[in-house]
Amino acid sequence: MATGRVLVHKKIHAAFLEKLVAKAKSLKVGDPAREDVAIGPLINATQRDHAARVVADAVKAGATLEAGGTHQDLFFAPTVLGNVAADNPAFNEEIFAPVAVVVPFDDDDQAVQLANDSEYGLSMAIVSSNVGRALKLGERLRTGLLHINDQTVNDEVINPFGGVGASGNGTSIGGPANWEEFTQWQWLTVKGEAPAYPI
Repeated sequence: MATGRVLVHKKIHAAFLEKLVAKAKSLKVGDPAREDVAIGPLINATQRDHAARVVADAVKAGATLEAGGTHQDLFFAPTVLGNVAADNPAFNEEIFAPVAVVVPFDDDDQAVQLANDSEYGLSMAIVSSNVGRALKLGERLRTGLLHINDQTVNDEVINPFGGVGASGNGTSIGGPANWEEFTQWQWLTVKGEAPAYPI
């Protein structure tokens, strides 16, 4: 459930980037077994190299590198990419690294189009001062999990969990949903003994 894209209205895009960059630069990177850190290592060199390639390709395609973009061994600096367009590699590839991909949008319709422009659909969030507007937008999103004014990384085993598209097959696993997911209804009749059917 790592957030792959952060869609931000153009009116607040610059101010949002400024605050996000400040936060990214404040995050401590290191070995969580040895020190108090916010960002630990990536799983292996292949994943590190993938993240570095996507960031480099994103900048070549027009994104602005606002923070980070570097690594030391498996430790990838918190990275912020701004002004990412829908045809940018960072928009279309899953990075699985501490990289925030910030995408500006003009209006609600464009935001929905950008959010749904993916083969994935596990978790999305809408942050808005108008909950009614957020709910209306949410009805138009193709996602298994939807969070209003909450983060996308949210999972408890008591809640149904499942995505759409390449993020799942539309099923919901967890809590009461398990009853339907892992069972099949069957009609069963039982009599103590077979009746004497006429032959």
